[in-house]
This record gives sequence, C-alpha cells and structure tokens, in this order.
Amino acid sequence: MSRLLTWSRRLQALAQSGLAYATSPYDVERYTGIRRVAAEMIAAADDPDATKMEARLALEEGYATPKIDVRGACFDNGRILLVRERSDGLWTLPGGWADVHEGPRQAVEKEIREESGYEARAVKLFAVWDKEQHNHPPDLFHIWKLVLLCEIVGGAAAHSMETDGVGFFSLDNLPPLSLERITPRQIARLFALHAHPHAPTEFD
Repeated sequence: MSRLLTWSRRLQALAQSGLAYATSPYDVERYTGIRRVAAEMIAAADDPDATKMEARLALEEGYATPKIDVRGACFDNGRILLVRERSDGLWTLPGGWADVHEGPRQAVEKEIREESGYEARAVKLFAVWDKEQHNHPPDLFHIWKLVLLCEIVGGAAAHSMETDGVGFFSLDNLPPLSLERITPRQIARLFALHAHPHAPTEFD
C-alpha cells in the first residue's frame, strides 16, 4: 500500500505542476486525467471515494513542492516539552504547518505559544527531515519537517483548541507519541543534538 501511495503522489505532483504551466486545452485535459488516476490510486489504498479524493487534490495548485511542518524542541532540566493532540490523544512537539508570509522563527514561536501556552524564542535549526525517510505512517503529501531548538522565555502551560495536555518528559519516560508527527527515534536525536550544542544541523 505504501508503494501505491508513493506512486500516486508522484503522479499527483506531475499533474499539479503540469496544470500550472499548461496552455493547451489538450494538455489541461491530459494532466487532469493524470490527477484523476492519482486520486483513484490513493482511494484504492486509503479512501473508497475517489471523487472526494480528486476534489481534494484539485485544491493543490501551482508547481508541486513539499509541504513544510515546523516543530519546536524546548528543553528544561533534561526534559523535552510535548503537547497532547486532541485529534488523536497522542503526544508530539508543538508545531504544525508553516503559514504563508511567516518565516520559520515566527511560525514555530507562534505554534509553541498557541499549543502549549509558553512563550519561546527560536535559537537554532536542529534538523530538516524528509518525512518519507523516517518511520512515519504514509501521508498523502510529501512533507519536510523543520525542528528548531527553542528557549522558553515566559508564559505558563495552557491547553488550546488543538491540544489538551502540556508537559515535560525525559527520554526514558516518553508518553505515547503521535507517530504521524514525531517518532521515538527523532525525539532521541533531538536529545542527542541538545547534548552537543556545537553539533551541525542534521538534515536528510
């Protein structure tokens, strides 16, 4: 199933980029057909409603590029800040999609404030990970994850519309993680990078 999803995502990216530059109505028709095939393949792997999937894919316009997920790694006394997502009841680093007109620093500091209640200051880019190269569940889109080391400078733990738990955890006492967002190995890498402040940014 994961190979089928990978192939369908490639077809979707080709169709999306093709539609962004197509000038001939024949090319538009061809690329739209490729997108329809991609939707049917994704539906076969994950969702029985190909029409709904095609409508979702049609929302993606312009040249196809990876989506950017920003996450903040905040440490305190050998523990890392995690938040519990209401959507699945599991824990992850505070963060989410990068918004247009936001830089990485602004995006991650906003996400930490909104999801945990803490005010934070981004100080270093820890890692740039290609989600496909880590042990995450398959995703509809190709995603890069930017993890920034952040220092807490104020605020207090608070829940939000998206989170209902906030806490600091040691590496040997992690809660159940939202593997869609973060994996135990990635958390371990962040602890290792934090222990070596002069280590270079890790990237795939």
